[in-house]
Amino acid sequence: MAFDGIITKQVVFELNPILIGGKINKIFEPNKNELILGIYSHGKNYNLEISISSNNYSMHITNNVKPNPISAPNFCMLLRKHLTGFKITNIYSNSLERIIYIDLEGFNELNDLVHKKLIIELMGKHSNIILVNDNNMIIDSMRHLDTFSGSTRDILPAHEYITPPNDKEDFYQTNLNDFTKNNSILQDICQKYNGISKAFISHTLKILNINDTNFTNKDTEKLYDYIKDLLNNLGTNNISIIPINNNSDYTLEINTTNNKENELNINLFLDDFYKKKDDQELLTNYKNNLSKLVLKELKKITKKVDNINSKLKECENIDTYRIYGELITSNLYKIDDSKNIESITLENYYDNNNLISIPLDTTICPSYNAKKYFKKYHKLKNTLEIVNEQKKEALKELEYLESIIYELEDSETLIDLEQIDNEIKENILPKPQINDSKVRKIKTNKKDIHNEYEPIKYDIDGFTFFIGKNNKQNDYITTKLGKNEDIWFHTKDIRGSHCLLKCNGSTVNQNTIITCAQLAAFYSKAKLSSNVPIDYCFIKNVKKPSNSKPGMVIYTNNKTINVNPLDIKK
Repeated sequence: MAFDGIITKQVVFELNPILIGGKINKIFEPNKNELILGIYSHGKNYNLEISISSNNYSMHITNNVKPNPISAPNFCMLLRKHLTGFKITNIYSNSLERIIYIDLEGFNELNDLVHKKLIIELMGKHSNIILVNDNNMIIDSMRHLDTFSGSTRDILPAHEYITPPNDKEDFYQTNLNDFTKNNSILQDICQKYNGISKAFISHTLKILNINDTNFTNKDTEKLYDYIKDLLNNLGTNNISIIPINNNSDYTLEINTTNNKENELNINLFLDDFYKKKDDQELLTNYKNNLSKLVLKELKKITKKVDNINSKLKECENIDTYRIYGELITSNLYKIDDSKNIESITLENYYDNNNLISIPLDTTICPSYNAKKYFKKYHKLKNTLEIVNEQKKEALKELEYLESIIYELEDSETLIDLEQIDNEIKENILPKPQINDSKVRKIKTNKKDIHNEYEPIKYDIDGFTFFIGKNNKQNDYITTKLGKNEDIWFHTKDIRGSHCLLKCNGSTVNQNTIITCAQLAAFYSKAKLSSNVPIDYCFIKNVKKPSNSKPGMVIYTNNKTINVNPLDIKK
C-alpha cells in the first residue's frame, strides 16, 4: 500500500483544522490491529480510525461502523482510563516520516493538568500505537517489543520512548545537485529518501512521461521540481488522491483545477478504499474457511465411497462361492473324507459340465467346506445389499457437497456466504447433542428469512424471472414461490441455479423462453461454455423427494433447449 510519508503528511494537514481542540469521548479496539477514537470537535462527532495491520496500515477519519468485542482489550481499557475527556492540542508529523504525533492535555484524578502524547507509527509490520507521558516515558503500547526478540528498541511500559532508527535522507533538505547524484530514478529514490513510495514515483514518472531506464538530466530536474512542488502544495486545495494499478493502490498528484469538494477528501477516499479492501479480505477469508470445511467433509465422503467400492469389488465373485458350495454338496459321495486334499476338481453343471477346481480347507471335512462357502456367499449377499444402499446415499452426499462448493465459488457478498454458512451448519456439521425439552424454541418468520436472502430478479418481457443463489433459495423458488402454471429452468446434468419464470396465467412466447434459458445457463457451471442444454417444464412437474438435501429435486415432462449463456442488466 502507498500510505507513505507524503500521504501521512497530507492526512495530518486535513485532520488539524477539524480535530484540534476536540475532546476524546469514546475509544474502541475492534481487533488487535485497529483503534478507533471518538472525538467531539467543533460541534461534530468524528471517528478517527488507526490501523497498524502489516498490509493495511493507515490513519483516517471513518464513517463506517465496525463491531466491537464484548469485553474491551487491555490496551483499550488503559486508553479509556488515560485519554477519555482529554483535548487534542496538536497533530503533526516530522518531515516525511510515517510517524504521527497527537498531543493531548487533560486533568488527572487530582485535578492537575497533565500532558500526554499518542504516537502512531505506520511502518508495515513494525507499526504500533504508543502512549507516552510528558516525560516521554511509555505508559503502554498496542504491541510490546524488546531487543531480546530482535527489535531495534524496547517498546515496553516504563521505558523511554525512542524514535525508530532511520538512515534515509530528508527530501525537504535535499537540493537538485544531491538529487541527481547516484540516482536510478525509481529504485534509488525510494531507497535514498524517507517517506517516498514506489507507487508515487512510478505514477509520477508516468504522468511526466519519463522513462525509468533511459532518462536525461533534464528528466531528473523535471522530476525533482514536480516532487518539490507537490510537497509545497500539501495541505492546500491543489492536491488530489487517485486510485492506480486497477484500484489496488493509490497516490497523490497535483490538481491544477484547484477544486476541493470536501475538506476531508483524502481521508474519505482512504476510508472507502480500506473499507472495500477489508470487505474483500473478509469475504475471501470467510469463503476460504467455509471451503475448507466443505472440502474436509468431501474428502471424508470420498474416502467412504472408496471403501464401499473396495467392498463391492469383494462381492464381484459372490456367485462363485454359491456354486462352490452347491457343487461340493452335490458331489459329497465322490469325495473321500479320509484324505486331506487342498482342492478338488468337479464338473460344473452351470458351465456345460466343464471341469472346475475348488479350493478346500484341509482342516475341515468337505461338507463343512460347503457350509463355509455358503456362509461366505450369504455374508457377501447381505454386504452387497447394504453397501449398494450406502453408496447411493454417499453419492447423494457427494453431489450435495459439490453443489455447496459451486455456491461458494459463485458467491459475491457476505450475505450470500452467511446463508451458505447456515446451510452447512444445518446439513453438514454434526448436530450438538442437547435435550430439546430444555431448549426454548424460537419461532422464525419464514417470510423475513426470504426477504433477507432475496433471490436474484430480472424483468423479462413483462414477466418476473427468479434465480436462486444457493440451495435454500433454490428450494424456496421451487417449493414455495412457484405456482403450477409457472415455468422452471435448470441446466441439464450440470450444476446450476434453479430458475423460475412467473407467468401469472399468461402465455409465454418462445423468445422469452430462450432469454430465460440463456440466463439459467449463465448462472451455472457452464457460464463460460456455449450450446448449453437447458431443461424447462411447468413447476407442477418438479417434485422434491422427502428427506432430500436442500436444492435436490426430480422433474418430468420437460423440454430441452440449447443456448449460449447470456447475462443481462437487472
